[in-house]
Amino acid sequence: MKTNLNLQDADGFYEQLLDAHQGLDREQSELLNARLILLLANQVGDAQVLRECVRAAAHVPAASAGPA
Repeated sequence: MKTNLNLQDADGFYEQLLDAHQGLDREQSELLNARLILLLANQVGDAQVLRECVRAAAHVPAASAGPA
């Protein structure tokens, strides 16, 4: 799993992502995110890498967890 910046144009991608969400309600925005996740997962293709990414995304560091 790559954790260092690997995007050629990270700012451009972020802007494109924000633009794709313009005018969508919450449900439409969540569906867009779900479709994008599945498309990107298909591009990765490696089940082990995807498992590592899911684990990393689900991990909330103790300092960021907020009050208990």
